[in-house]
Amino acid sequence: MIWCVDDDNTIRDIEVYTLMQTGFEAKGFADGVSMLKSLKTEKPKLIVLDIMLPDKDGVEVLKEIRRNPETRNIPVIMATAKDTEMDKIQGLDMGADDYLVKPFGVMEMVSRIKAVLRRCERDEKEEILTVGEIRLNDKEHLVTVKDVKVVLTFKEFEILKLFMQRPGIVFSRDSLLSKVWGVDYFGETRTVDMHIKTLRQKLGDAGALIKTVIGVGYKMEGKQDD
Repeated sequence: MIWCVDDDNTIRDIEVYTLMQTGFEAKGFADGVSMLKSLKTEKPKLIVLDIMLPDKDGVEVLKEIRRNPETRNIPVIMATAKDTEMDKIQGLDMGADDYLVKPFGVMEMVSRIKAVLRRCERDEKEEILTVGEIRLNDKEHLVTVKDVKVVLTFKEFEILKLFMQRPGIVFSRDSLLSKVWGVDYFGETRTVDMHIKTLRQKLGDAGALIKTVIGVGYKMEGKQDD
């Protein structure tokens, strides 16, 4: 079941109709409040969430989804007329899995939904990774250093998980953009540098395990503990 949240009746109806014609079950909501209420009894496979909503905007709705342990892992694609770099970074950092800029084609929407669902299905298995003093529990979305909890944004968490899954492997900035922000995200490499900087700071002394490979990108030094 895919949920489409948009206060424009025409857009919402087209989204739901297209999804049903392409083999999905779909339901529409005119506002975030009613959608959050339905989340208490139902769980969709993915939510297409407009940012500009009445009463409670999409940013606040996304925050509530990610704060709730029962809903935090539901994939969310943000849909908005805003298309600036910082708008995209803000939405993705808060936990959006992808970003659609209006006006978008309905088949582009379907393609992105399928891509996000494929990525999420690959990541569903529980995974606990340990490198040095850093421990990452993927299912609980929890990172600790020396048993002390470290609070990370969603993208910082995904970068760290990628490093810990493949310690010693060098990732270019473009590769990190593709793997963490998604294949369709055309951001600037400074976005990666900014996230690496804050990730190192939050990890404290353990942040030194993330090494800069000059002229190439970044890697995590060390190996996974069994």
